[in-house]
Amino acid sequence: MIKLKNIYKSYKTGKIEVQAVRGISLEIQSGEFIAIMGPSGSGKSTLMHILGCLDKPDSGEYIFGDVNISQLNDDQLAYIRNQRIGFVFQTFNLLSRTTAVKNIELPTIYGNLTSPSREEKVLKLLSSVNLSDRANHKPNELSGGQQQRVAIARALINSPTILFADEPTGNLDSQSEKEIMTILQKLNQEGLTIILVTHEPLISSYANRIIHIHDGKIISDEIKKEKSAHATLPTPNGRVRVEKKEKLLNPLEIADSVRMATDGLLANKMRSFLTMLGIIIGVAAVIAMISIVQGARNDITNRIKNMGSNLLMLQPGRARIPGSRTYSSGGSMVSLKEADANAILKEIPLVNKVAPEVSRNAQIVYGNKNTNTRILGTSPEFPEVRNFTVAEGDFFDQRAIISRLRVAVLGKTVVDTLFEEDEYPIGKYIKINRINFRIIGIMKEKGAAGGWGNEDDQIFVPFTTAQRRLFGTDYLSSINIQVVDSESMDDALGQITELLRKRHKLRDDQEDDFNVRSQAEILSTVEATTRTFSLLLGGIASVSLLVGGIGIMNIMLVSVTERTREIGIRKAVGAKRRDILTQFLIEAVVLSIVGGSIGILFGIVASKLIGIAGQWKTMVSLGSIILAFGFAFTVGLIFGLYPARKASALNPIDALRYE
Repeated sequence: MIKLKNIYKSYKTGKIEVQAVRGISLEIQSGEFIAIMGPSGSGKSTLMHILGCLDKPDSGEYIFGDVNISQLNDDQLAYIRNQRIGFVFQTFNLLSRTTAVKNIELPTIYGNLTSPSREEKVLKLLSSVNLSDRANHKPNELSGGQQQRVAIARALINSPTILFADEPTGNLDSQSEKEIMTILQKLNQEGLTIILVTHEPLISSYANRIIHIHDGKIISDEIKKEKSAHATLPTPNGRVRVEKKEKLLNPLEIADSVRMATDGLLANKMRSFLTMLGIIIGVAAVIAMISIVQGARNDITNRIKNMGSNLLMLQPGRARIPGSRTYSSGGSMVSLKEADANAILKEIPLVNKVAPEVSRNAQIVYGNKNTNTRILGTSPEFPEVRNFTVAEGDFFDQRAIISRLRVAVLGKTVVDTLFEEDEYPIGKYIKINRINFRIIGIMKEKGAAGGWGNEDDQIFVPFTTAQRRLFGTDYLSSINIQVVDSESMDDALGQITELLRKRHKLRDDQEDDFNVRSQAEILSTVEATTRTFSLLLGGIASVSLLVGGIGIMNIMLVSVTERTREIGIRKAVGAKRRDILTQFLIEAVVLSIVGGSIGILFGIVASKLIGIAGQWKTMVSLGSIILAFGFAFTVGLIFGLYPARKASALNPIDALRYE
């Protein structure tokens, strides 16, 4: 079954090299019960670790069945430990946070045992070691003897052909010691090969072959009695299958990793929360900031779309980039006049209507109430051109323009500010910059836009009245132009540009002192601007996610150190590098996912509170949630990779020895 030929193994302690095993050659037959004895430092445990595929010899040949162990890689050795070998340790090496059942199941996670078969076998093994009533107890709720019996059941779960027991009774009382040795003796009588390491003659007396080791060499090999002839287990044929191909992840492994990650989070609640805090803040900030920008974009977009159909907006000042103006060197605030508006309407057939504007803020007084609002001087065509509707009374007519009448039409917000609910404003007088104006109408509510502007918070007066009586200017702030149809927008824009250049006597080498914009152009500008703001604010918020990722990496590195022994246990029962890598990656991702989920809730609540406090319209989109959550997941994956790789690279025997 096992052949060792000239095996050597040395260790370095600081600068000193220690020869633990020196040229050992040995043959072990199937069904033997062997006790390896020797004083501390004799090399007996090192030999057992080599035999159990937990460690590799420096030189020599190790044949297990028909396989040369020395030629196998780490994952192939893990497969043999999982399928052909069972381990029982002096310190039990049970996972402290899991029950007896889960500890016994552990090797099956890395093997091929299906769920129903696994559960049935676990219960059967618990019964065989007299622990059926302790199935759901954790190790700290069991005595030493009971813990060792759980360890024996775990060693047997995958039906190994050989069981290694390293000082299995070293930490037990005499009664428990007898129980454990009786179990091992019975297993050997059933055909299981057992290799026991001990320094106690009483324990070695249970074996049928005793090997003495001193200073890394076999000094005696004594067969006390023939192996049992009453074997009930099938005798292995000596052939050992080695897994060549990497299999897909076992769902049991993933489920176990998720469960272990969740248990770890719950076991260290405060540490877990502080670790996730960066992710929570980052995700919440991304969602809240993007919701503000998207809310603003949607609001502005709707306002632009509601301005009116087939609308061009003419403003003074040269255009530098779409959506912006400058009034230096190429244009000024005093480049548009009433005559320009009249010329556009008269000379360009594609233009249906024009509505000039002149606007500034002014102080409004009514009785003992006052407010500061926008005064918009315009023409009778304004409501049609800009899609406004009069709710009560009338809008002013052309006579008011010609006569510069002091009449006003109020927006709904102004009415609510100045007048009581049961008061009828029409016919009343208000003072605009200390000049009396008679209210002749009230506009239908357009809809307040919160912090982004309010089209109901303005007063409409004849533009000639605003120019002469209020502002003292001949110039216009802008001209609203309604084109006959949407297909003519580009042609109309070109003709307006040509006409105004001619009227303003601009040379060919001079830039326009005005700019004409369509709704489509403004919408494009808004989209570009909000996209930039989204990226900027999202980038700022993402810094928190990166900080959270560093926190996850830090805590996972601490976790690897704290759980080094657990990693050794898992590798001893058959976990491959990929299995350990997957487990710790999943734990990092679980931290990120939980933190991301909490962050999403906080982000949604924060965006609503910001909207209420600032009177802004915010909009939490599915896209922003997916983006933030995906980023959190990626951060967990990336920053969890290094600790996971570090954990997977640990040598099983070094990990088991870690204190």
